[in-house]
Amino acid sequence: MSASDPLARLAEVIESRKPARGGDPEASYVARLLHKGPDAFLKKIGEEATEVVMAAKDADRGGDKSKLVGEVADLWFHCMIALAHYDLRPADVIAELQRREGMSGIEEKALRKVREREGRGE
Repeated sequence: MSASDPLARLAEVIESRKPARGGDPEASYVARLLHKGPDAFLKKIGEEATEVVMAAKDADRGGDKSKLVGEVADLWFHCMIALAHYDLRPADVIAELQRREGMSGIEEKALRKVREREGRGE
């Protein structure tokens, strides 16, 4: 991802709003969520995911598809806040998607289950 990439630019803004980097929770929504901790931004991710589902169902019934785009944007934004909290970047997600490229979803899910069992020593 390059600096001209909108996700990379947004990640930089979110990073700059971290309270540890001088982000002011009184002046910045991102700083406020990060200051409150994971419960705050994880709750928002859950809310936004629900709104994505509702917008998709509305689109299925002939509703405005742009609402779905807006809700997905909100979900991605809040997920990016979570990534920043855990010192991860959109590039980490892109790399994971690239790793999965060319692999069927069924195959990828089966491999994950094997890895999980091996990680627990089963």
